[in-house]
Amino acid sequence: MQVPVRNVAGEVVDHIQLNEAIFGIQPHEPIMHQALVRQLSNARLGTAKTKTRGEVSGGGRKPWRQKGTGRARHGSIREPQWRGGGVAFGPRPGRNYKKRMLRKMRRLALRSALSVKAAEGRIVVLDELRVPAAKTREMVALLDRLAVDSSALILLPQRDEAIERAARNLPQVKTLRASYLNIRDLFTYDYLLMPLTALAAIDGFLG
Repeated sequence: MQVPVRNVAGEVVDHIQLNEAIFGIQPHEPIMHQALVRQLSNARLGTAKTKTRGEVSGGGRKPWRQKGTGRARHGSIREPQWRGGGVAFGPRPGRNYKKRMLRKMRRLALRSALSVKAAEGRIVVLDELRVPAAKTREMVALLDRLAVDSSALILLPQRDEAIERAARNLPQVKTLRASYLNIRDLFTYDYLLMPLTALAAIDGFLG
């Protein structure tokens, strides 16, 4: 698949052939779904906690005597069946939500997501990515020149403080190092914007 290479003015200066093994495969939807579920699950902390009947306040006195009232016997108003009582079998801290997935499957998921982006024409390749100043307005102007009219994920070959500062106040734009490419960000953002050096980094670990 051939895509145009643009400069920061938005002009087409060259064309490049994308690696078909990364950007031109048949997307594997079940693998993409599994990779996304894994990433979301691994981000969970497992700190949810509810109070048991021994931890809620009150309930130190037997609500009524054991026999002779015609009502069911109770020892505390903080039993789970009472309003304001403890929770039976609720979540406790320390639960592990981690899911494992083979590296080969994770990379197939990334290739599938990148192939979807390429098929939709949502990949913008630049000869180099730079801004005159680390200002939000410079990033807005750059995206306008590139006709990026919705959310965008900007891939960088390494840390670039000027680009990161120019983009961090834009809620629909995220900068990410190419080595940290992940399925969640590919699904979250509409456009994938990257310089040739970031594209080479992707070829390096997915090719």
